[in-house]
Amino acid sequence: MNTLPIAASLLLVTAALAAQAEPPGDSPNRLVRDGVAIEFEAVPLGSDGVLTEGMFADIRLRLSDATTGQPLSGQTPGAWLDQALPEAQAGQCKMRIGTYLKGVLSARALVDLNSYYLVVMNKDSALTVIDPITSVGGITSTLSRIPLKRPPMDWVASEDDRLLYVSMPSAGEVAVVDTSEFKVVASLDAGAEPVRVALQPDGRYLWVGNNARRGERGGVTVIDTRSRETVASLATGDGHHEIAFSADSRHAFISNREAGGVSVVDIASLKKLADIPTGPSPLSLAVSALSGALYVSDGQAGTLTVIDARSLKVRKVIEAGKGLGPLRFTQDGRFGLALNSLEDRVLVVDAGSDEIVQRGEITAEPYQLVFTRDYAYVRGLASPKVSMINLESLGAGKQLIIQGFEAGPAAPKLAGDLPIADGLAQARDEGAVFVVNPVDNTTYFYMEGMNAPMTGYLNRGHSSRAARVVDRSMREVEPGLYSSRVKLPAPGEFDLAVALNQPNIAHCFRTEVKANPVLAAQRDRPRVEFLLDQGRVTLGEPAKARFRVVQGTAGEPRAGVGDLRVRYFRAPASRPAEVAAVEVEKGVYEAPLQLDQAGAYYLHVGSVSLAMPFGSQPYASLRAVPAQATP
Repeated sequence: MNTLPIAASLLLVTAALAAQAEPPGDSPNRLVRDGVAIEFEAVPLGSDGVLTEGMFADIRLRLSDATTGQPLSGQTPGAWLDQALPEAQAGQCKMRIGTYLKGVLSARALVDLNSYYLVVMNKDSALTVIDPITSVGGITSTLSRIPLKRPPMDWVASEDDRLLYVSMPSAGEVAVVDTSEFKVVASLDAGAEPVRVALQPDGRYLWVGNNARRGERGGVTVIDTRSRETVASLATGDGHHEIAFSADSRHAFISNREAGGVSVVDIASLKKLADIPTGPSPLSLAVSALSGALYVSDGQAGTLTVIDARSLKVRKVIEAGKGLGPLRFTQDGRFGLALNSLEDRVLVVDAGSDEIVQRGEITAEPYQLVFTRDYAYVRGLASPKVSMINLESLGAGKQLIIQGFEAGPAAPKLAGDLPIADGLAQARDEGAVFVVNPVDNTTYFYMEGMNAPMTGYLNRGHSSRAARVVDRSMREVEPGLYSSRVKLPAPGEFDLAVALNQPNIAHCFRTEVKANPVLAAQRDRPRVEFLLDQGRVTLGEPAKARFRVVQGTAGEPRAGVGDLRVRYFRAPASRPAEVAAVEVEKGVYEAPLQLDQAGAYYLHVGSVSLAMPFGSQPYASLRAVPAQATP
């Protein structure tokens, strides 16, 4: 299992746990202590009304004043779902919670209800949902897969993270994903070539950029998020469209890359107010609430055009250098960071003076940028390195502090077919990020202060392209009622451990989960586990694929399979090669590989006798490097 930080506020509980007595509650699902009543309920989402392994359930805690019954709002209950302790150890619940809070690796709960999920956008028509904390059975952290009609390109989430809007250009639609159940609940007509999606600040309208094909005029489709109906289709200009909004949701700004300008739309009337020339190739838009202005970067002209968000007049044009691209502002709107992909540099713009106050060298061909509380993270196309810019070092007269770390073995552009959605995502904990490397199909978790990523999540069966975080910690859904939706990890009896810090309460409620016969049958099927010593091989030296075939819950080795074959190819696309595998020890097989070119290779295993077609099992990746490049 993986170690991730627990919410700092919950650590206040530990001091009181050791000395605290645990008197019984009024009933198995109700506890009264220190003037507080806590009621627990696990509500299955299945139609049969039974808590079942692999199915979703709502875990609910109702907090109230034990005397008056008044709901207790504004609390932050900690909760963990884990296999039940034996009756003889039932009184050790408080000690168990203390262990969870300390982050002991060997005692992680099966389901941490204080956590979040990682949603990965795939190259194919699917999203993968990963639980970064829980590893079911020690085999996989994949929670769910969400099939889509066509391959995705961009996405945006509602403010509460309950809905995810995913553009599918080849389908002409936007998929609406319910992140409570991780399924598509609607497909919205979004016009021709819907690419960029954006939600205005008040969440009322979803704006979709319709990229213009040759001989057509592009624009935007506006969709009401309540009715899920199209309320406007506006022609704005040719080319790709980026979308930004004024902080008060009064104006929408749409760039027209081939038309050389920005269109301004009045949101109340959904009428175009103006077309403002900003240069021949506007690439990125960003609004600073602090300066009340829109900033437009133009890669061909090498300029930043500053437009007053109220008067809609050009305030200033800043000369910045050709190659200018992505542009974003810090959360307070004070500093804008603009990336120059030709010069591998970052430019810092002070919104107070509309001047470039700093420049710094960063990762090769920078193309994506996200913020945490303390850093800006920059992803480069031509390097696996991620640059970290210390936000405390921004400003005139300061020395820009830039650090970095390697996120995977290869540069993202080697994978090809990248979407415009970000391959960087801030974790729920403010001092951490997830970084997708599409070449080795792994999403890396990096915590600030470390020299390298702490861990990585392999997206088995799909090809990772982008990622975002969905916060699934317990939320107050009505006064005093806190709820979180979870996927039940296994059959058996479970304890829901609950912790409050005001007052200090630690208690375990018990529930039972029934076995799922469908999942039991799946576990009985043969499966492949790769045994690669390292992710790199040297060109000219012998290379081999080594793996085991296991079966059943206990992972018993499957020996004597005579038709196992390994199919492999070099990314992003090459003619696949295929070779037979031979058994070298009980249940362990090897196949020789001929890797004659440098690059990343994908390995798949198949067998007719095991009803195991290529692509049905987890795959592995190897990177072939010249001898002088081997570390």
